[in-house]
Amino acid sequence: MLAGVSALVLAGGLSGCGGDSDSSGESAGGRTTIDVWLMRDSVSAQFQKEFVAGFEATHADIDVKVQIQEWDGIGEKVTAALASNDAPDVIETGNTQVAQFAQSGGLLDLSDKVDELGGGNWLKGLAEPGAYEGKQYGIPYYAANRVVIYRTDLFKKAGVDAAAVKTRDQWIAATEKLNTGGTQGIYLPGQMWYALAGFIWDEGGDLATLSGDTWKGALDTPQAVRGMNFYEQLQALGKGPKDADEAQPPQAEVMAKGQVAQIISTPGGANVVIANNPGLKGRLGFFPIPGKTAARPGSVFTGGSDLVIPAASGKQDAAFTFIKELTGDAWQRKLAAAMSYVPNKTTLADAVAADPGASAMAVGAAVGRATPNTPGWAAVEAKNPIEDYMTAVLTGADARAEAAKASASITAAMATS
Repeated sequence: MLAGVSALVLAGGLSGCGGDSDSSGESAGGRTTIDVWLMRDSVSAQFQKEFVAGFEATHADIDVKVQIQEWDGIGEKVTAALASNDAPDVIETGNTQVAQFAQSGGLLDLSDKVDELGGGNWLKGLAEPGAYEGKQYGIPYYAANRVVIYRTDLFKKAGVDAAAVKTRDQWIAATEKLNTGGTQGIYLPGQMWYALAGFIWDEGGDLATLSGDTWKGALDTPQAVRGMNFYEQLQALGKGPKDADEAQPPQAEVMAKGQVAQIISTPGGANVVIANNPGLKGRLGFFPIPGKTAARPGSVFTGGSDLVIPAASGKQDAAFTFIKELTGDAWQRKLAAAMSYVPNKTTLADAVAADPGASAMAVGAAVGRATPNTPGWAAVEAKNPIEDYMTAVLTGADARAEAAKASASITAAMATS
């Protein structure tokens, strides 16, 4: 997910901003200095510069010192910071990471700020994983999710109108028409489990469910198996490897070779395709992943970031002011325009109306979801029995039997985390 979001961004390293401060956090002019951790490539250097300058001009009593963090190893670094007496004041974190940090007791409960921040309109895929045990710790920052990237020329040649592909049945029919001769209707690797999750959610199933106080794998429910059945049907309309994910080989590079009509990717994948084959510039389009009916787009995994405040911060009021500004409507619109991200509220979808990729994302984001909201899910992703399950089914094994095995593995992983 993090790699997929970063693919949308062409930013380089970002430098810190704000005035000089002493060890107490007070600037020379008596202003409060807040330390903010933002993630590498989450925003461009230009956007960060503009926001910090605008914020400090509006809030003359607050200086902002930004430190850029690397995604690799960030979980351990944040955990250590939250347990120390020297935590930053604001931290950007992946939306699915909030639960593990909240579990430690190291985050400030922001539940009483939800209404003030317009929380009733937040994207569920950011807001729900930002909550833990009924309390809101993470404030939605920005979102990105997968769409269908397609070859406009191949669709036209096959007589397929992409704008009319609204349902799964229409998607299958169109992909069958495209899957002819030397052209793959879709390149869908066998282990793209985030795409599978969306199909499962559309069927009313889930990856895991909470029973009492215990999380249990749920891939063996009839609804989840139906989701896998659809994945198998779609995956067969191309030559994607059954035992690999979208990174092995990089699917955008496969599409760049010119014989793939569609891939499922974040819109930034189109830039990678064109970088590898400039001849495809102007020949790529986007549409939301179709749902079971035309009335509702397909469910998608919502990636992106939330902003949190450590409980150990001594400048929580200033930290909240920073978050309120950055996640407010005005700067969310500017962020969407600058970065082609989906804004944090469904009411701001029009901010990306002129961006074909981002506007397709926004349609899906409105019904987006996140992985099971529990710290134990990290252990599942580390072992990833879902990928093994998918490969087993795609290579001929019984779906229900393999789903039962994978569900048991998920239950065990979550129990030992």
